[in-house]
Amino acid sequence: MKIANRMENLSPSVTMAITALARELKAQGKDILSFSAGEPDFDTPEVIKQAAIKAITEGYTKYTAVEGITQTKQAIINKLKRDHNLDYSLDNIIVSNGAKHSLFNLFQVLIEKGDEVIIPAPYWVTYPEQVKYSDGVPVIIETEDTNNFKITAEQLKNAITEKTRILLINTPSNPTGAVYTKEELEAIAEVLKGTDILVLSDEMYEKIIYDGKKFTALAQISEDMYQRTVTINGLSKAAAMTGWRFGYLASPKTELIKAMIKLQGQVTSNVNSITQYAAIPALEGEADDTMEIMRKEFEKRRNIAVKSFNEIKGLRTLNPDGAFYLFVNIKDVSNDSIKFCADLLEQKGVALVPGLAFGTEGYIRFSFATDLKTIEEGIKRIKEFVENK
Repeated sequence: MKIANRMENLSPSVTMAITALARELKAQGKDILSFSAGEPDFDTPEVIKQAAIKAITEGYTKYTAVEGITQTKQAIINKLKRDHNLDYSLDNIIVSNGAKHSLFNLFQVLIEKGDEVIIPAPYWVTYPEQVKYSDGVPVIIETEDTNNFKITAEQLKNAITEKTRILLINTPSNPTGAVYTKEELEAIAEVLKGTDILVLSDEMYEKIIYDGKKFTALAQISEDMYQRTVTINGLSKAAAMTGWRFGYLASPKTELIKAMIKLQGQVTSNVNSITQYAAIPALEGEADDTMEIMRKEFEKRRNIAVKSFNEIKGLRTLNPDGAFYLFVNIKDVSNDSIKFCADLLEQKGVALVPGLAFGTEGYIRFSFATDLKTIEEGIKRIKEFVENK
Protein backbone atom coordinates (compact mmCIF):
# COMPACT_ATOMS: atom_id res chain seq x y z
CA MET A 1 0.00 0.00 0.00
CA LYS A 2 1.28 3.46 -0.92
CA ILE A 3 0.55 6.38 1.39
CA ALA A 4 -0.17 9.70 -0.35
CA ASN A 5 2.88 11.92 -0.76
CA ARG A 6 1.16 14.82 1.00
CA MET A 7 1.55 12.93 4.29
CA GLU A 8 5.33 13.18 4.04
CA ASN A 9 5.04 16.90 4.77
CA LEU A 10 3.01 16.34 7.92
CA SER A 11 4.76 15.70 11.24
CA PRO A 12 2.95 14.08 14.18
CA SER A 13 2.00 16.36 17.08
CA VAL A 14 4.85 16.22 19.60
CA THR A 15 2.63 17.37 22.46
CA MET A 16 0.06 14.67 21.76
CA ALA A 17 2.79 12.04 21.35
CA ILE A 18 4.45 12.89 24.67
CA THR A 19 1.10 12.98 26.47
CA ALA A 20 0.24 9.56 25.04
CA LEU A 21 3.64 8.16 26.08
CA ALA A 22 3.23 9.50 29.61
CA ARG A 23 -0.21 7.85 29.86
CA GLU A 24 1.19 4.57 28.54
CA LEU A 25 4.05 4.56 31.06
CA LYS A 26 1.63 5.40 33.87
CA ALA A 27 -0.64 2.53 32.79
CA GLN A 28 2.38 0.24 33.09
CA GLY A 29 2.62 1.19 36.75
CA LYS A 30 5.45 3.71 36.48
CA ASP A 31 5.43 6.86 38.61
CA ILE A 32 4.88 9.49 35.92
CA LEU A 33 4.06 13.17 36.35
CA SER A 34 2.96 14.75 33.09
CA PHE A 35 3.13 18.49 32.40
CA SER A 36 2.86 18.07 28.64
CA ALA A 37 -0.84 18.43 27.87
CA GLY A 38 -2.58 21.75 27.31
CA GLU A 39 -5.66 20.60 29.16
CA PRO A 40 -7.23 22.08 32.31
CA ASP A 41 -7.54 19.62 35.17
CA PHE A 42 -10.92 21.13 36.15
CA ASP A 43 -14.27 19.60 35.29
CA THR A 44 -16.60 21.31 32.83
CA PRO A 45 -18.81 23.82 34.72
CA GLU A 46 -22.13 22.38 35.90
CA VAL A 47 -24.31 24.84 33.96
CA ILE A 48 -22.73 23.62 30.72
CA LYS A 49 -23.22 19.96 31.60
CA GLN A 50 -26.85 20.58 32.51
CA ALA A 51 -27.43 22.31 29.15
CA ALA A 52 -26.07 19.19 27.44
CA ILE A 53 -28.32 16.89 29.47
CA LYS A 54 -31.33 19.08 28.67
CA ALA A 55 -30.51 18.94 24.95
CA ILE A 56 -30.35 15.15 25.08
CA THR A 57 -33.61 14.72 26.99
CA GLU A 58 -35.40 17.14 24.66
CA GLY A 59 -34.25 15.19 21.62
CA TYR A 60 -31.78 17.63 20.05
CA THR A 61 -29.82 14.70 18.64
CA LYS A 62 -30.23 15.20 14.89
CA TYR A 63 -28.06 16.74 12.18
CA THR A 64 -27.75 20.51 12.38
CA ALA A 65 -26.78 23.08 9.76
CA VAL A 66 -23.15 22.52 8.75
CA GLU A 67 -22.10 25.91 10.09
CA GLY A 68 -23.89 25.45 13.44
CA ILE A 69 -27.32 26.04 14.91
CA THR A 70 -28.64 29.59 14.92
CA GLN A 71 -28.83 29.80 18.72
CA THR A 72 -25.17 28.88 19.12
CA LYS A 73 -24.02 31.26 16.40
CA GLN A 74 -26.09 34.04 17.97
CA ALA A 75 -24.45 33.32 21.33
CA ILE A 76 -21.03 33.71 19.65
CA ILE A 77 -22.16 37.02 18.14
CA ASN A 78 -23.38 38.18 21.56
CA LYS A 79 -20.08 37.16 23.17
CA LEU A 80 -17.98 39.07 20.63
CA LYS A 81 -20.17 42.16 21.06
CA ARG A 82 -20.19 41.96 24.86
CA ASP A 83 -16.46 41.31 25.29
CA HIS A 84 -14.96 43.34 22.44
CA ASN A 85 -17.74 45.56 21.03
CA LEU A 86 -17.44 43.79 17.67
CA ASP A 87 -20.42 43.43 15.35
CA TYR A 88 -20.96 40.23 13.38
CA SER A 89 -23.98 38.66 11.69
CA LEU A 90 -25.01 35.01 11.40
CA ASP A 91 -23.32 34.66 8.00
CA ASN A 92 -20.00 35.80 9.56
CA ILE A 93 -19.75 32.77 11.89
CA ILE A 94 -18.94 29.07 11.47
CA VAL A 95 -18.78 26.49 14.27
CA SER A 96 -16.20 23.72 13.87
CA ASN A 97 -14.87 20.68 15.72
CA GLY A 98 -12.41 22.61 17.85
CA ALA A 99 -10.15 25.54 16.94
CA LYS A 100 -7.75 23.14 15.23
CA HIS A 101 -10.52 22.26 12.77
CA SER A 102 -11.24 25.96 12.20
CA LEU A 103 -7.56 26.50 11.38
CA PHE A 104 -7.51 23.59 8.96
CA ASN A 105 -10.61 24.82 7.15
CA LEU A 106 -9.18 28.31 6.87
CA PHE A 107 -5.83 27.24 5.45
CA GLN A 108 -7.46 24.83 3.02
CA VAL A 109 -9.77 27.45 1.51
CA LEU A 110 -7.25 30.31 1.43
CA ILE A 111 -3.79 28.98 0.65
CA GLU A 112 -2.55 28.27 -2.85
CA LYS A 113 0.75 26.51 -3.55
CA GLY A 114 3.63 28.76 -2.52
CA ASP A 115 1.56 31.26 -0.49
CA GLU A 116 3.41 32.44 2.61
CA VAL A 117 2.05 32.50 6.15
CA ILE A 118 4.02 34.52 8.70
CA ILE A 119 4.24 32.69 12.04
CA PRO A 120 6.09 34.04 15.11
CA ALA A 121 8.17 31.46 16.98
CA PRO A 122 7.73 29.96 19.50
CA TYR A 123 4.51 28.74 17.91
CA TRP A 124 1.82 26.17 18.61
CA VAL A 125 3.00 22.96 16.97
CA THR A 126 0.00 22.72 14.63
CA TYR A 127 0.43 26.04 12.81
CA PRO A 128 3.32 25.29 10.42
CA GLU A 129 2.20 21.69 9.88
CA GLN A 130 -1.23 22.72 8.63
CA VAL A 131 0.28 25.44 6.43
CA LYS A 132 2.63 22.91 4.82
CA TYR A 133 -0.18 20.40 4.36
CA SER A 134 -2.09 23.11 2.49
CA ASP A 135 0.92 23.61 0.15
CA GLY A 136 1.77 26.90 1.82
CA VAL A 137 5.13 28.12 3.09
CA PRO A 138 5.53 28.91 6.81
CA VAL A 139 7.69 32.02 7.24
CA ILE A 140 8.98 31.91 10.80
CA ILE A 141 9.89 35.07 12.71
CA GLU A 142 12.16 34.30 15.65
CA THR A 143 11.37 36.12 18.89
CA GLU A 144 13.41 36.54 22.06
CA ASP A 145 12.57 36.26 25.75
CA THR A 146 14.09 39.75 26.12
CA ASN A 147 11.00 40.96 24.22
CA ASN A 148 8.63 38.57 26.00
CA PHE A 149 8.53 36.38 22.86
CA LYS A 150 6.58 38.94 20.82
CA ILE A 151 7.30 40.11 17.28
CA THR A 152 7.92 43.76 16.60
CA ALA A 153 6.44 45.87 13.83
CA GLU A 154 9.91 46.09 12.28
CA GLN A 155 10.31 42.31 12.20
CA LEU A 156 6.93 41.98 10.53
CA LYS A 157 7.74 44.62 7.94
CA ASN A 158 10.97 42.81 7.03
CA ALA A 159 9.21 39.44 6.69
CA ILE A 160 6.49 40.56 4.27
CA THR A 161 6.93 39.63 0.60
CA GLU A 162 4.68 39.68 -2.42
CA LYS A 163 3.72 36.08 -1.56
CA THR A 164 2.58 36.86 2.00
CA ARG A 165 -1.06 35.87 2.40
CA ILE A 166 -1.61 35.56 6.15
CA LEU A 167 -0.08 36.79 9.42
CA LEU A 168 -0.81 34.49 12.36
CA ILE A 169 -0.98 35.98 15.84
CA ASN A 170 -1.66 33.90 18.97
CA THR A 171 -2.41 35.98 22.05
CA PRO A 172 -2.18 34.81 24.81
CA SER A 173 0.44 32.51 23.36
CA ASN A 174 0.85 28.79 23.54
CA PRO A 175 3.64 28.00 24.56
CA THR A 176 4.95 31.25 26.09
CA GLY A 177 1.90 32.89 27.68
CA ALA A 178 2.83 36.18 26.01
CA VAL A 179 0.00 38.71 25.63
CA TYR A 180 0.21 41.51 23.08
CA THR A 181 -0.73 44.96 24.37
CA LYS A 182 -3.09 47.27 22.52
CA GLU A 183 -0.13 49.48 21.57
CA GLU A 184 1.84 46.53 20.18
CA LEU A 185 -1.12 45.43 18.09
CA GLU A 186 -1.62 48.99 16.82
CA ALA A 187 1.99 49.02 15.61
CA ILE A 188 1.41 45.73 13.78
CA ALA A 189 -1.80 47.11 12.28
CA GLU A 190 0.09 50.12 10.94
CA VAL A 191 2.50 47.84 9.03
CA LEU A 192 -0.41 45.98 7.40
CA LYS A 193 -2.20 49.08 6.13
CA GLY A 194 -2.47 49.12 2.35
CA THR A 195 -1.77 45.38 2.00
CA ASP A 196 -4.08 42.47 1.20
CA ILE A 197 -2.68 40.38 4.07
CA LEU A 198 -5.22 38.68 6.30
CA VAL A 199 -4.58 38.29 10.02
CA LEU A 200 -5.46 35.03 11.70
CA SER A 201 -5.98 35.79 15.38
CA ASP A 202 -5.97 32.71 17.62
CA GLU A 203 -7.58 33.91 20.86
CA MET A 204 -8.19 30.56 22.55
CA TYR A 205 -6.66 31.66 25.87
CA GLU A 206 -8.22 35.14 26.02
CA LYS A 207 -10.03 34.44 29.31
CA ILE A 208 -6.88 33.21 31.05
CA ILE A 209 -5.06 36.49 31.79
CA TYR A 210 -3.16 37.41 34.96
CA ASP A 211 -2.17 40.38 37.13
CA GLY A 212 -5.19 42.41 36.09
CA LYS A 213 -3.92 42.71 32.51
CA LYS A 214 -6.45 43.48 29.80
CA PHE A 215 -6.91 41.38 26.68
CA THR A 216 -7.25 43.21 23.36
CA ALA A 217 -8.78 41.44 20.37
CA LEU A 218 -7.04 42.19 17.08
CA ALA A 219 -10.32 43.01 15.34
CA GLN A 220 -10.86 45.79 17.91
CA ILE A 221 -7.82 47.79 16.83
CA SER A 222 -9.34 49.59 13.84
CA GLU A 223 -11.87 49.23 11.05
CA ASP A 224 -9.02 48.16 8.76
CA MET A 225 -8.01 45.40 11.19
CA TYR A 226 -11.62 44.35 11.69
CA GLN A 227 -11.98 43.79 7.95
CA ARG A 228 -8.75 41.79 7.61
CA THR A 229 -8.91 39.79 10.87
CA VAL A 230 -10.18 36.21 11.05
CA THR A 231 -10.80 35.38 14.70
CA ILE A 232 -10.53 31.79 15.90
CA ASN A 233 -11.61 30.83 19.39
CA GLY A 234 -13.32 28.11 21.38
CA LEU A 235 -14.20 26.88 24.86
CA SER A 236 -11.62 24.13 25.42
CA LYS A 237 -9.31 26.03 27.76
CA ALA A 238 -11.30 28.69 29.62
CA ALA A 239 -14.41 26.53 30.07
CA ALA A 240 -12.55 23.21 30.49
CA MET A 241 -14.32 21.69 27.48
CA THR A 242 -11.39 20.04 25.66
CA GLY A 243 -13.24 16.78 24.98
CA TRP A 244 -16.41 18.49 23.76
CA ARG A 245 -14.66 19.72 20.57
CA PHE A 246 -16.09 23.18 20.09
CA GLY A 247 -14.37 25.91 18.12
CA TYR A 248 -15.56 28.81 16.05
CA LEU A 249 -14.38 31.31 13.48
CA ALA A 250 -15.60 34.87 12.90
CA SER A 251 -14.92 37.04 9.86
CA PRO A 252 -16.80 39.89 8.15
CA LYS A 253 -15.86 38.29 4.82
CA THR A 254 -18.95 36.21 4.02
CA GLU A 255 -17.33 34.65 0.96
CA LEU A 256 -14.70 33.11 3.27
CA ILE A 257 -17.35 31.67 5.58
CA LYS A 258 -19.29 30.25 2.61
CA ALA A 259 -16.15 28.51 1.31
CA MET A 260 -15.47 27.00 4.73
CA ILE A 261 -19.07 25.77 5.02
CA LYS A 262 -18.71 24.10 1.61
CA LEU A 263 -15.52 22.35 2.72
CA GLN A 264 -16.80 21.34 6.16
CA GLY A 265 -19.99 20.02 4.58
CA GLN A 266 -17.97 17.49 2.63
CA VAL A 267 -15.62 16.52 5.47
CA THR A 268 -17.26 16.48 8.90
CA SER A 269 -20.61 18.22 8.46
CA ASN A 270 -21.88 19.76 11.71
CA VAL A 271 -20.33 19.76 15.17
CA ASN A 272 -21.90 17.35 17.67
CA SER A 273 -25.40 18.75 18.25
CA ILE A 274 -25.25 18.28 22.04
CA THR A 275 -21.97 20.19 22.25
CA GLN A 276 -23.51 23.10 20.36
CA TYR A 277 -26.35 23.41 22.86
CA ALA A 278 -23.97 22.98 25.80
CA ALA A 279 -21.80 25.83 24.48
CA ILE A 280 -24.60 28.39 24.63
CA PRO A 281 -24.52 29.10 28.40
CA ALA A 282 -20.72 29.26 28.31
CA LEU A 283 -20.80 31.80 25.47
CA GLU A 284 -23.56 33.80 27.16
CA GLY A 285 -21.51 34.21 30.34
CA GLU A 286 -23.46 31.83 32.58
CA ALA A 287 -20.28 29.95 33.55
CA ASP A 288 -18.16 33.07 34.09
CA ASP A 289 -18.05 32.72 37.89
CA THR A 290 -16.75 29.16 37.66
CA MET A 291 -14.29 30.13 34.91
CA GLU A 292 -12.98 32.93 37.13
CA ILE A 293 -12.37 30.48 39.97
CA MET A 294 -10.30 28.38 37.55
CA ARG A 295 -8.39 31.43 36.33
CA LYS A 296 -7.50 32.48 39.87
CA GLU A 297 -6.24 28.99 40.63
CA PHE A 298 -4.11 29.02 37.49
CA GLU A 299 -2.65 32.36 38.58
CA LYS A 300 -1.79 30.96 42.02
CA ARG A 301 -0.10 27.94 40.42
CA ARG A 302 1.78 30.18 37.99
CA ASN A 303 3.20 32.30 40.79
CA ILE A 304 4.49 29.28 42.69
CA ALA A 305 5.85 27.54 39.58
CA VAL A 306 7.69 30.64 38.32
CA LYS A 307 9.32 31.22 41.71
CA SER A 308 10.32 27.56 42.03
CA PHE A 309 11.83 27.31 38.53
CA ASN A 310 13.81 30.52 38.94
CA GLU A 311 15.36 29.10 42.12
CA ILE A 312 16.87 26.21 40.13
CA LYS A 313 20.42 27.04 39.11
CA GLY A 314 20.74 26.90 35.31
CA LEU A 315 17.03 27.40 34.59
CA ARG A 316 15.02 30.59 34.25
CA THR A 317 11.57 31.55 33.11
CA LEU A 318 9.54 34.67 32.43
CA ASN A 319 6.33 35.38 34.31
CA PRO A 320 3.66 34.71 31.64
CA ASP A 321 0.78 37.17 31.34
CA GLY A 322 -1.68 34.52 30.15
CA ALA A 323 -2.42 30.87 29.27
CA PHE A 324 -1.16 28.12 31.60
CA TYR A 325 2.38 27.39 30.44
CA LEU A 326 5.92 28.30 31.39
CA PHE A 327 8.46 28.40 28.58
CA VAL A 328 11.58 27.64 30.59
CA ASN A 329 15.08 28.56 29.37
CA ILE A 330 17.42 25.54 29.76
CA LYS A 331 20.34 26.86 27.68
CA ASP A 332 22.74 26.93 30.62
CA VAL A 333 22.06 23.22 31.15
CA SER A 334 21.39 21.80 27.68
CA ASN A 335 21.30 22.80 24.02
CA ASP A 336 19.21 19.76 23.14
CA SER A 337 15.67 20.10 24.44
CA ILE A 338 14.58 16.73 23.02
CA LYS A 339 17.35 14.87 24.87
CA PHE A 340 16.71 16.91 28.00
CA CYS A 341 13.04 15.88 28.01
CA ALA A 342 13.77 12.25 27.11
CA ASP A 343 16.35 11.90 29.90
CA LEU A 344 14.06 13.64 32.39
CA LEU A 345 11.19 11.28 31.58
CA GLU A 346 13.42 8.22 31.84
CA GLN A 347 15.28 9.24 35.00
CA LYS A 348 12.68 11.17 36.96
CA GLY A 349 9.33 10.25 35.42
CA VAL A 350 8.51 13.84 34.46
CA ALA A 351 7.00 14.56 31.03
CA LEU A 352 7.62 17.96 29.44
CA VAL A 353 7.55 19.18 25.84
CA PRO A 354 10.86 20.18 24.19
CA GLY A 355 11.10 23.74 22.92
CA LEU A 356 12.17 22.47 19.51
CA ALA A 357 8.61 21.26 18.96
CA PHE A 358 7.55 24.91 19.10
CA GLY A 359 10.32 26.05 16.77
CA THR A 360 12.66 27.34 19.49
CA GLU A 361 15.57 25.30 20.81
CA GLY A 362 16.95 25.73 24.32
CA TYR A 363 13.60 25.77 26.10
CA ILE A 364 11.00 23.39 27.53
CA ARG A 365 7.25 23.91 27.97
CA PHE A 366 5.80 23.19 31.39
CA SER A 367 2.01 23.15 31.73
CA PHE A 368 0.74 24.18 35.16
CA ALA A 369 -2.81 23.04 34.34
CA THR A 370 -2.64 20.47 37.11
CA ASP A 371 -2.92 20.47 40.90
CA LEU A 372 -0.41 22.30 43.09
CA LYS A 373 0.86 19.17 44.85
CA THR A 374 1.78 17.60 41.48
CA ILE A 375 3.41 20.84 40.32
CA GLU A 376 5.57 21.06 43.44
CA GLU A 377 6.63 17.41 43.21
CA GLY A 378 7.36 17.76 39.49
CA ILE A 379 9.57 20.83 39.90
CA LYS A 380 11.35 19.10 42.80
CA ARG A 381 12.23 16.20 40.48
CA ILE A 382 13.32 18.61 37.73
CA LYS A 383 15.58 20.37 40.26
CA GLU A 384 17.19 17.06 41.25
CA PHE A 385 17.65 16.15 37.58
CA VAL A 386 19.32 19.48 36.73
CA GLU A 387 21.56 19.36 39.80
CA ASN A 388 22.74 15.87 38.83
CA LYS A 389 23.64 17.14 35.35
